[in-house]
Amino acid sequence: MVKFRFFATIFTLFIAQIANSQGCSDAGVCTLNGFKPQESGDATGPMQNQVKAGVSFGGADNSISILSNHLEYNRQFGDKLSADLRLTSLSQSGNGISRFNLSDIYLTANYAASEMARFTAGLKIPLNSANTEHDGIPLPMDYQSSLGTFDLVLGFGFAIRKLQLAVALQQPLTQNENVFLAANSPAEALREFPSTNQFQRSGDVLLRLSYPLSLGEKLTLTPSVLPIFHLANDKYTDETNVEREIEGSQGLTLNANAFLDYNLSESSALQLGVGLPLVVRDARPDGLTRSFLASLEYRVRF
Repeated sequence: MVKFRFFATIFTLFIAQIANSQGCSDAGVCTLNGFKPQESGDATGPMQNQVKAGVSFGGADNSISILSNHLEYNRQFGDKLSADLRLTSLSQSGNGISRFNLSDIYLTANYAASEMARFTAGLKIPLNSANTEHDGIPLPMDYQSSLGTFDLVLGFGFAIRKLQLAVALQQPLTQNENVFLAANSPAEALREFPSTNQFQRSGDVLLRLSYPLSLGEKLTLTPSVLPIFHLANDKYTDETNVEREIEGSQGLTLNANAFLDYNLSESSALQLGVGLPLVVRDARPDGLTRSFLASLEYRVRF
């Protein structure tokens, strides 16, 4: 009962923050199969294949709305090894600018050391260099569909009774080709955006704590908290060709999430997800800020 009240309190705070929250920086790791709360419908047993398709809608910084999509394939190889392939895309609209592009491919492998613990390793492969333009004008990261970086992804998850924990690192191995300088932009609407010319993005470490609550045979509610720590200040090169740190871009973002899973059958399910930040970094130049995010995903096993 104490555990239930604790997570119910977290969920209530989460809902109450929707109207005035500022943003959520997340480099993408928390959406990967290996680091989300584990669903009872994951590909196990005789059905070793799983396909997921989903869409997310959210509000970003600077009056931008986003719509993202993902398509994912999971394959189980025996009892311990599995692999995931995920393709993402992103649409952004705001300030008279609308963009749509493919984002990234995620390739990850998972090893279940036991029923309680598993390890994940993989790569994020960008499908563009984060150098998209609008009418010949370089755009800030807020309008880029990808960070434009090859990233290493490492992590592990484990369970203590029903409490699920996941820890992950996402570290850029390369940097992108963005050339946006606010001071030089001919578009007045873009001059308030952070400059990201020759952007140097630091890595992220995340911790997710989640606790599934059964609401019947077919319905499960899983509230979770997701602290993400950006390891160092990001950098850019200014109009005088001097590299500068972006002060306030290092630090903690604390997010609240909740997932509602509904089992349609033994092999298929729907998941509704909502999330928003409770604590944010002072500067978030990567364009990943979300004031809220709502998602719907369908998954089927075969």
